[in-house]
Amino acid sequence: MAEWEINKTLGKCWGTGEEFAVSEDYYAALVETDEGFERRDYSVGYWQEHKPEAYCFWKTKMSDAEEKKQLFIDDEMLMAFFERLAEETAEEKLNFRFVLTLVLMRKRKLKYMHHVMEEGKEVWQMRVAGEGRMVTVVNPELTEDKIEELSSQIGQIMQVDL
Repeated sequence: MAEWEINKTLGKCWGTGEEFAVSEDYYAALVETDEGFERRDYSVGYWQEHKPEAYCFWKTKMSDAEEKKQLFIDDEMLMAFFERLAEETAEEKLNFRFVLTLVLMRKRKLKYMHHVMEEGKEVWQMRVAGEGRMVTVVNPELTEDKIEELSSQIGQIMQVDL
C-alpha cells in the first residue's frame, strides 16, 4: 500500500511562492500526484488566472497563528469529496473514503443500513440523510491505528480536529 502524508498549509501560494496575509482568502486544493494526494494552496488571483487542476478544492482564509482556530468545514464539501471518491479502486483511496464515511456518519450525513458481501469484501449500504438515496462503501477492515492515521490526514487537509 502506498503511504502518503498530507500537510497543513504552508501559508503561501504554491504557484507564486508569495505568503498569504492574515485573513486573506485563498484556495486549498487536493492534487493527485504519483505519490498520492498532495495539498497545495493558491492565492485567489493565481487560482482565477491559471485554473490549476485539482481533485477537489475549497476556499478558505489564512488564519492568524496567534488566534485560537475556529474552523468549520462545510458538510457539502465533505459530501462532494466522498462522492468524488466513489469510483476509485486504489487501496489508499478506498481507505481514505472509508474514514471519510465514518466522519460523515458522525455528522449524521450518512446512515448505515446494512452490509452485503461482494467478491469477498464487506460493502456497507448507506443512506444519504435528507435525500433518501443509497450509496455503497467498501469496508477495508482497517486497524484502529490506521483509522486514526487517516483521520489525522483528513483533519490536516481540512485544517480541523476530527
